[in-house]
Amino acid sequence: MRIVVLGYIVRGPLGGLAWHHLQYVLGLARLGHDVRFIEDSDDYPACYDPSRHVVDCDPSYGLRFAADAFSLIGLADRWAYHDAHTGRWLGAARDDGEEFCRSADMILNVSAVNPLRDWALDVPLRLLIDTDPVFTQVRHLTNDTARKRALDHNAFFTFAENVRNGSASLPDDGFHWRPTRQPVVLDAWPVVPAPIAAPYTTVMQWQSYPPVHHEGKRFGTKSTSFEPFADLPGQAAVPLEIALGGADAPRAMLIEKGWRLQNPLDIARTPGDFQEYVRASRGELGVAKHGYVASNSGWFSERSAGYLASGRPVITQETGFSEWLPLGSGLFSFRDSAEALDALDRIELDYERQAAGARKIAEDHFEAGQVLSSMLEEASQTYSSGRQTRSHGPP
Repeated sequence: MRIVVLGYIVRGPLGGLAWHHLQYVLGLARLGHDVRFIEDSDDYPACYDPSRHVVDCDPSYGLRFAADAFSLIGLADRWAYHDAHTGRWLGAARDDGEEFCRSADMILNVSAVNPLRDWALDVPLRLLIDTDPVFTQVRHLTNDTARKRALDHNAFFTFAENVRNGSASLPDDGFHWRPTRQPVVLDAWPVVPAPIAAPYTTVMQWQSYPPVHHEGKRFGTKSTSFEPFADLPGQAAVPLEIALGGADAPRAMLIEKGWRLQNPLDIARTPGDFQEYVRASRGELGVAKHGYVASNSGWFSERSAGYLASGRPVITQETGFSEWLPLGSGLFSFRDSAEALDALDRIELDYERQAAGARKIAEDHFEAGQVLSSMLEEASQTYSSGRQTRSHGPP
């Protein structure tokens, strides 16, 4: 098929975040689809430039970042950027960006951070992929613009994996959500031995946005989740480190409690840098957004999937993901500090087996071909009535 991946790389040029979108493009290309990554500027200032520490309408930094990122994965000519502020198409595939969209069979709007312009509205299959469950649904109930944009799609998938078994308590926004998860292109994540004295790390934004409220319930971000675990370094036998973003993060307090802190712009600025940071880690220990935990969503971090693929054991806060992912060999969940500390001890008792278990979970549950094929098949079967897939020949 001819497939458009709408994502967030030019406007959000950060290493870990970029991998989230890159793996959709690379995974679909590996399956033989003719795929393009398209990003839209939207109609407000949204381009983050870490070199100037500003958010404005200038995509210059992000365009350079995107060019390097797509060259890294061998798809240097498969991306374009629509700058609505100037009416221009930019990027390597700028010359046929609009035509490709108009003739596509399917659109994957990853994280729903792109509006569907007129050249996208006639595409037969238009998938919205919710990677921020609870917060997305509340937004659809409280923000008319967000809801109208969602209505431009005709298939809806979410990282709230527990919608499959009915145990996720998402606000009912009227959309029929189906479960999906982060695809991981395994050969892009080579396994190398972990440094013996390396810390357990995570990359984390302290507060992505203010808490939201729905029907008397409060759903917070990672800053809310973190407080009960702030004292972990003083109790753990191994070093713990956070690549911590957010101007409001209590860095002095965290350092006092024994956390090692890094600036994510220093150690994970590019996709390659992020992978190097993961490989330099012993494993991952991190929390989830409070909203994911409180809703038993089953959400699992796309960055944690990268740790697993790299053969790095993961210890992460329980969101209900243990209902669909196996625990005890490469992956552990925790609800309190005692469970987190026990997981650290169990991993260190047999590290090599745990590292091998981490990679196996990535192979069994996140392999891009399996994840993407399943999602595309489900979308096609459900929404194909009365539609004909257009043929474009080999990509």
